[in-house]
Amino acid sequence: MKHSSEFYIDGTWVKSHGAVRCDVINPATEESVASICLGNSQDVDEAVKAARQAFVGYSKTSVDDRLALLDRIISIYEKRTDEIAKYITLEMGAPTPLSKHAQAATGLNHFRTTRDLLASFDFRETRGVTEIVKEPIGVCGFITPWNWPINQVACKVAPALAAGCTMILKPSELAPLSSIIFAEILDEAGVPKGVFNLVNGDGPVVGQAIASHKGVDMVSFTGSTRGGVAVAKAAADSVKRVTQELGGKSPNIILDDADLERTVRSGVMACMLNSGQSCNAPTRMLVPAALHDQAAEIARNVAEGVTVGAPGDEATTIGPVVSELQWKKIQVLIQEGIDEGAQLICGGTGRPNGLSKGYFVKPTVFAGVTNDMAVAREEIFGPVLSILPYKDEDEAVCIANDTVFGLSSYVNSGSLERASKVAEQLRTGMVHVNGAGLNYDAPFGGYKMSGNGREWGREGFEEFLEVKAIMGLA
Repeated sequence: MKHSSEFYIDGTWVKSHGAVRCDVINPATEESVASICLGNSQDVDEAVKAARQAFVGYSKTSVDDRLALLDRIISIYEKRTDEIAKYITLEMGAPTPLSKHAQAATGLNHFRTTRDLLASFDFRETRGVTEIVKEPIGVCGFITPWNWPINQVACKVAPALAAGCTMILKPSELAPLSSIIFAEILDEAGVPKGVFNLVNGDGPVVGQAIASHKGVDMVSFTGSTRGGVAVAKAAADSVKRVTQELGGKSPNIILDDADLERTVRSGVMACMLNSGQSCNAPTRMLVPAALHDQAAEIARNVAEGVTVGAPGDEATTIGPVVSELQWKKIQVLIQEGIDEGAQLICGGTGRPNGLSKGYFVKPTVFAGVTNDMAVAREEIFGPVLSILPYKDEDEAVCIANDTVFGLSSYVNSGSLERASKVAEQLRTGMVHVNGAGLNYDAPFGGYKMSGNGREWGREGFEEFLEVKAIMGLA
């Protein structure tokens, strides 16, 4: 990769001031596929300075100018989608079809959605004798994760560019390669110098420097709850805006009038998607106690049919998890589930049969789980499903809400009226009814320790705007 050892600052590819290097490991082979430099606070200072200088002019650009910029980005992105997908597979192990049709595709969809939103967005309104004006917030710091690398980059960068903001991006050091391609796309599209800056590095150094920098007006973080707390604390002294999309432990409530076979099957596959490395994965399946054993048998059959293997193999359903550290964490939690008395009906510790290398995890299903067990409370971030029985609808809602998280939830019923009644009681930012997918126009985010603020759609766009009231003009 041409720019793997460089940062993109002030419209130019530059060398890092730091001396530390980091190998990017292919989790399927445990081999290095690239080496990047890890930045330091001096690199962040230079990026912030460039962004602040660029904000003066870019914040005043017209909507038409920004629409033209987004159009150019979309056009170039379309041509490089396969390349982005290739690097996503190499850096975090997603199977090739998932990398292309879901991972890389999300980035393009965020830009298209944002472009349409910008074209119709009203930045001014009149209330009596007062003009209400929405203006770009300023310099934004973006700290993004490895599990959906381009999705999380694009859903921040696209609305920030559309709003008239400038920015510094720190992608995960585990999966930085697709973000380097992304920076090349923006450079080719003619993003004005200093508007977009890329500094690679780790959380404790570069992430901390971005979050605490007085020249950054807003920081948007996606990652673990622990990381989100650290970012918020670092940002507090400068009273900057902080938005966080953090962890989840999403309940999947299957009511007694749902199609059990279909909903259990789809629930298992949704949990296993991306090797379970999605913050909104439905990892707690809540089923009526009378149907528990039947649901467990269906789940076992589905999980045993999940093929774990090399991301480039056409037969592969799920690839490896991202790193050795993540693999070990998952093994500990699977063992804890066994030790706590959950019924292991599929999977377990160790690698799947026939795989002696790579960070592969057995698709694992626990049944008879109670909500006080670690497998029901901890965000495992692997292909591990817990099945919890409930006696009635009220208990299902109670179990679903009995968590520190509140990102997403799922409700399945033969009656939309009944599903709606349950959905309204759930303390989550999103609810999927009968398998409904995500909507790029709808807000993405959660309650409680799943974060604050929203991404995607109009609500996500408005996170990048300040509101000014000018009295006496009308």
